[in-house]
Amino acid sequence: MSGILQFLGDFLDQLFVKGFWGIIKGFGLGIANIFNVPAYVKLFKNHSSTLGVGGIILGAVCMLLVLVLLAAIIFLIVLLIKKYLRFRKTVVNQEELLNEVATLNREVMKLNIEKDKILAMKVSQLGLRPGENPYLEAADGIAAPAEGAEGAEAATEGDPTLDEDYSRFYKLTQVDLEMADYEPPVYNNEITLPGIIDMFRNFAASRMGLYYEHRTLRLFLAAFASTRLIILQGISGTGKTSLPYSFGKFLQNDAIIASVQPSWRDRTELFGYFNEFTKRFNETEVLKKMYEATYKEDIYLTILDEMNIARVEYYFAEMLSILEMPSRDEWIVSLVPSVWPTDPKHLFDGKLKLPDNMWYIGTINNDDSTFAVTDKVYDRAIPIDINTKGKYFEAPWTDNLTLSYKHLESMFAECKEKYKVSEESLRKLAELDDYVIEHFRLAFGNRIVKQLQDFVPAYVGCGGTEIDGLDFVLCHKILRKFESLNLSFIRDEISGLITYLNKHFGKSNMTESKEYLERLQKMI
Repeated sequence: MSGILQFLGDFLDQLFVKGFWGIIKGFGLGIANIFNVPAYVKLFKNHSSTLGVGGIILGAVCMLLVLVLLAAIIFLIVLLIKKYLRFRKTVVNQEELLNEVATLNREVMKLNIEKDKILAMKVSQLGLRPGENPYLEAADGIAAPAEGAEGAEAATEGDPTLDEDYSRFYKLTQVDLEMADYEPPVYNNEITLPGIIDMFRNFAASRMGLYYEHRTLRLFLAAFASTRLIILQGISGTGKTSLPYSFGKFLQNDAIIASVQPSWRDRTELFGYFNEFTKRFNETEVLKKMYEATYKEDIYLTILDEMNIARVEYYFAEMLSILEMPSRDEWIVSLVPSVWPTDPKHLFDGKLKLPDNMWYIGTINNDDSTFAVTDKVYDRAIPIDINTKGKYFEAPWTDNLTLSYKHLESMFAECKEKYKVSEESLRKLAELDDYVIEHFRLAFGNRIVKQLQDFVPAYVGCGGTEIDGLDFVLCHKILRKFESLNLSFIRDEISGLITYLNKHFGKSNMTESKEYLERLQKMI
């Protein structure tokens, strides 16, 4: 037995005392020798006699470099230890947060169970079976509990959704009530397009202190003939919002201003949404005006102020698609999936037909605080630049105008017949289209050609010329796309296009397009 104990003692002494302790001791001695400065000094003295001046300097530099290297190694080790400790602390904090979240989830589950128990008690007090909801059944057309049945009166008492006068569209129902005794005004069906422009220009100057050039108003009014979306863009303070606002005042039908917010993401910002909890549709003022327009022949304007402060193709996407439909009977937006007997009169199957007499005017400031408007939006709109303030002029006091949208559209239709775009101009545009495709890989597209055939005759009817109308459409609908190209690669091609325009349309014509191309060249 003593032999085994002696063996184990020697074994443990060899393993731990001479082995592990030797490692620790050797590591400690190694560290001590690394930082043994007197030993370094002694070595330096012992070898200084054999070194010379150059050797001494070189030896000192080598010693210094080695010490710096050691210091760097120690610094890195300390840094790694600190990072590990911080990481470990973060992991511990995350674990604590997860445990706290789990605890809160358990508390929420307990509260939900208690809520279900309370609701079950209330249901039993009403004389109902769990899961039975007479309100929903009545709303879906299923008969509520029979009158006189025990608990039936208690179940329905105080519930507004079962009232025969209850409407989930409060604002639209108010419009129905207001329009019950509506009598349309006497519209001025004798006025002409140039007359509207002159009258409005004098009205804005004499009544509102706003001054506009004839050309700006021609473009603005002619745009009504080709699209339901008009974009007024330019620098701040030039009267982009005041133009449609004052036009609404002129027509005695105030424009509705929808101030676009950066948070706008979908159509609910324009129309509103159905609240499942309150069983009401939260209508916007824009939707109310749309609904009101279905009763009247007045011209309605909706101003989307700062429309590109959010992405237009998000919140206005559905409207862009609907307004592109060839038939106005297809201009329908769905508001709710079901039908209630008390819904507003002009809603059909929970859907609203967009009014024929409403136009949407967007204002844009092109700066770093806004989003770029995509081609999808520009192609469907008429963009008008307003970069200068109108000059003051003396204007006579001018009354308002009572104008029907039907009379306005009849004048546009007459212009389309009377001032139809000439075959020569269409041929030149077709040749220009081929040139632009060949040199810039861009095309006009059928939509732009259709807008041109609607816009140019109306522009001529407003007092402009065909060539200026073509120039405007070319500049703002086609050449605008050049900004998305690499201008440095098409510099010479731009010069060729200017020469092409001079040759085919004349040096004195297409001035706006040529000035725009020259500005592009200066940007390179």
